[in-house]
Amino acid sequence: MIGVVVPVHNEEACLAACLEALTRAATCAQLCGEAVCIVIVLDACSDRSQRIVLAHAMQADARWRLDCIAVEARNVGAARAAGASLLLERGARWLAFTDADTCVAPDWLCMQLTQKADAVCGTIAVDDWSPHADHASALREHFARTYTDCDGHRHIHGANFGVCAKAYLRAGGFAPLACSEDVALVAALQASGARIAWSAAPRVTTSARRDAKARGGFGDTLLQVVGAMGVAEVIEGLVASTVAMPAPTLSA
Repeated sequence: MIGVVVPVHNEEACLAACLEALTRAATCAQLCGEAVCIVIVLDACSDRSQRIVLAHAMQADARWRLDCIAVEARNVGAARAAGASLLLERGARWLAFTDADTCVAPDWLCMQLTQKADAVCGTIAVDDWSPHADHASALREHFARTYTDCDGHRHIHGANFGVCAKAYLRAGGFAPLACSEDVALVAALQASGARIAWSAAPRVTTSARRDAKARGGFGDTLLQVVGAMGVAEVIEGLVASTVAMPAPTLSA
């Protein structure tokens, strides 16, 4: 059985799209009928996230199931670990992780498994930069210029990560970290001797939203880049205005 974990904290705006994408991935013909269990970990949710999950779960069939559990951790590392623990109890041989503001490709799970590795670190793409308004174009260009979206990259994203059950357990699983829990797990996997595939084959599209959920995560990093752009614009404006000012005259 293949397990999928999605941590959720008040994600009613994007959760339905995430679940629809996961359903397509869970029913991919290339999985040859292997069962997929998706676990949504509702972490201190106070919105309609649970209702959305329950409504979507009614569409499940013999190929896949969708469950949700509730925690009050307010901690993405603890939420991922809770979902993984449940799936391991159910006998999952492979654990895949993504985020609620992310849509995975239909062959996402297949592409993780075909890497023949203990763990797979995938890349991310962003289709819509409009949440950043006037900075959207510059941010898109910055991402295209600085992000490595090809095999051999060294990016680590909780939104596109997979690991076999045995390697996950050997590495100690996700630590209860509020951010960079994915980085910490990959470091533990490397220390344990796990074979890691740095692949661009498993595709996901994530959001460029401004209401970042985790400090230090992808969304927060984008905000820092935008902030740096804003500072640069202010400096450029000051320099331009200084150059434009007439030189002072000296009185005799």
